[in-house]
Amino acid sequence: MTTKGNLFIISSPSGAGKSSLIKALLERHSDMQVSISHTTRAPRPGEENGVHYHFTHQDDFKALIAQDAFLEWAEVFGNYYGTSNIAIGQQLDAGIDVFLDIDWQGARQLRDKRSDITSIFILPPSREELESRLNKRGQDSQETIAKRMAQAQSEMSHYNEYDYVIINDDFDKALYDLESIVFSHRLSSPNQAIKHEELLKQLLAND
Repeated sequence: MTTKGNLFIISSPSGAGKSSLIKALLERHSDMQVSISHTTRAPRPGEENGVHYHFTHQDDFKALIAQDAFLEWAEVFGNYYGTSNIAIGQQLDAGIDVFLDIDWQGARQLRDKRSDITSIFILPPSREELESRLNKRGQDSQETIAKRMAQAQSEMSHYNEYDYVIINDDFDKALYDLESIVFSHRLSSPNQAIKHEELLKQLLAND
């Protein structure tokens, strides 16, 4: 019997390194995928439709909300973001671990709908380092960076709503911590019972 995939939420303030950690993890493991969200924001340099996001017109996004097509959705900095219900279900049924890169608002919505979720919050080592990383990206104006820094403290105050917290000071250590969480979850009793059903039957059989 195929073991269903596990569903993970990963949240952080912008610039904490969440996307880089997910990317590095997926490069190591072919049986993990990040969910491709729908968004109404404009693509950033290097982003491709259907690869990084499904870039969607605001009217079309609102129509999908009305159709209850999203597992969760939220408005962030004036733009909408949402996770397709159908796509997530198909990936999990195929035995793929799925990572949702969403904020605390979306995480709350998901907890109300599903109990099979493991949530992880990524924190920067300091506010100064967070601002430095935002500036080094070179993607946002100083006005936008100031807004993101103002929002970061509010976002980080929700860390205690998550199952795990990782401090992304040393990238390699943070990646190891993230990988450890994923693999320990795979070794939970319910998952092992499905994956090794035949072995367990043999071990527990009355001869």
